[in-house]
Amino acid sequence: MNGLELISVKHMPVKKVNGFTSSRLSDILSVEEPLEIRIDYGPRAKRIQKNISVTMRTPGDDIALAVGFLFTEGIISSYHDVVDVYHAGMECSSGKENIIQVELTENFTPSLAQTDRNFYTTSSCGVCGKSSIQSIRTVSSFCNLNKPRLHLSINVLYQLPAKLRTAQSNFEVTGGIHASGLFTIQGDLVFLREDVGRHNAVDKLIGDALINNLLPLDRHVLLLSGRASFELIQKTAMAGISIVAAIGAPSSLAVELAREFDITLLGFLKENRFNIYNSSDRILIQSV
Repeated sequence: MNGLELISVKHMPVKKVNGFTSSRLSDILSVEEPLEIRIDYGPRAKRIQKNISVTMRTPGDDIALAVGFLFTEGIISSYHDVVDVYHAGMECSSGKENIIQVELTENFTPSLAQTDRNFYTTSSCGVCGKSSIQSIRTVSSFCNLNKPRLHLSINVLYQLPAKLRTAQSNFEVTGGIHASGLFTIQGDLVFLREDVGRHNAVDKLIGDALINNLLPLDRHVLLLSGRASFELIQKTAMAGISIVAAIGAPSSLAVELAREFDITLLGFLKENRFNIYNSSDRILIQSV
């Protein structure tokens, strides 16, 4: 295992039952730990520190997760707003690096209108604590851009689930982790990020793309290993993603938001089938 895998999985004792017999062995589980995201902003003489979020995540790619979260929640508008980002220290009780500090530029004022609801994000639901649907309709800075017309081969689509599964190192050993994969239109894998929280996996991926100056991602396909929720579509809209495919089903609200942002949304993508829940006129899936 590499360093990332060592901190993202853990060996734990388990009793395995097979028929009417049992045996003790060691199982490999995905690690789930809290990550506190803090920002520091304002003039040099009057810097303000604010705790923004506590999210339950799989350790690893914490910097990308923090940057991606701040961007997809509309708190920062680009990576140019960030001066530095780093692990701020360790939890006294555990000795683990579970705090990320994000230093913002002096002349940038973060959008903190939503932070008074005190983000607490679980690994299964990233919209807990949000008072209404309207409060999370963050306006994408890419929604008014003239997005390109794209031709996507159906054969490329059918290959994506297997490519994602092959690249999922943590899923292979734990069977209990979500993934998001960013692919080119030709089907080449650009980024893959894993996490116990599906929204964290997307934030990690978008954070990496933001740090590497790749946004907007309007010439890429985002593949989700599970279902497509409203919040995941909201995050993809923030990154300017044109095509979202999910191994599982979308929610009704996810479909409505995909229509609002003109995102092609596919569900139940397998080796030889998928459902089209929304189809943009700009995206031509060849042979369909």
